[in-house]
Amino acid sequence: MKILVLGGAGYIGSHAVYQLIENHMEVVVVDNLETGHRAAVHKDAVFYEGDLRDKAFLRDVFEKEKIDGVLHFAAYSLVGESVQQPMKYFNNNTYGAQVLLEVMNEFNVNYIVFSSTAATYGEPKTIPITEDEPTLPTNPYGESKLMMEKMMKWNSNVTDLNYVALRYFNVAGAREDGVIGEDHSPETHLIPIVIEAALGQRDHVTIFGDDYDTADGTCIRDYIHVEDLINAHLLALDYLIKGGTSDVFNLGSSRGFSVKEIIDTVETVTDIKINRIIGERRAGDPGRLVASADKAKAVLKWNPTRTEINQIITDAWNWHSNNPQGWDDK
Repeated sequence: MKILVLGGAGYIGSHAVYQLIENHMEVVVVDNLETGHRAAVHKDAVFYEGDLRDKAFLRDVFEKEKIDGVLHFAAYSLVGESVQQPMKYFNNNTYGAQVLLEVMNEFNVNYIVFSSTAATYGEPKTIPITEDEPTLPTNPYGESKLMMEKMMKWNSNVTDLNYVALRYFNVAGAREDGVIGEDHSPETHLIPIVIEAALGQRDHVTIFGDDYDTADGTCIRDYIHVEDLINAHLLALDYLIKGGTSDVFNLGSSRGFSVKEIIDTVETVTDIKINRIIGERRAGDPGRLVASADKAKAVLKWNPTRTEINQIITDAWNWHSNNPQGWDDK
């Protein structure tokens, strides 16, 4: 079976490529390398550099490779940037999905697992968050992902397309062997930011608010190990191939860790003291975001095994400490 991984040179996509190859799949990667890294692509994957929005390019890939299924990770994902540049996000994320679905229809490729986001929920009213929570995005990033989900839904009503949308919470960690890991520029995710401080690349970590209604006053988030996350993608793909109906699933650990707990754990793993500064709350930051992943566990038979925050941070530290400047192709 041949699987197309869109965004397969990025953090999450590259981990998907490795797991697919380990599961004896043929893998084709498409990435424009705007935020991805050529060095992160597995040597046994076929790689095409190009943009998802370039329909002629994408048709050529489908013509050459005879794709059986798609994993879609190719989207912009910075919330703050999306607020400042909304049309950039709708053009890349939403229009890109339109082009993809049109080409998939043309070549009769009917299975897609889509990287969605908890940002589709906006500010949830209930915790833990289930898939029944209303989808009310509060930023263009979340809106663009929700639009992508809706495009798949409506398209599936008139074609043979079957899809799974996986709504992630906070993805972190790296492969245990340290071969690939997280490298963003600029970095916006908490765990790598704290690790950068441990490596001396930042002189402090800012905690945005310590007066939330939580045990230590700082925001609580649900962290999922990238390897567990990708395992869910492979299970979702298998679910579709075996006749599963289109659906949406949350992916998270169903456990919450505060900002202070993350910093404390990085200090424990690295044995390095990290300077902390208390800043003002950021607008729109909910105090607590924790997923219910019961549906994914029941339907997809997903069983995450790397849910301990110490394990997640240890694997991340292993990558960052051995690659302090990230990939060398920047």
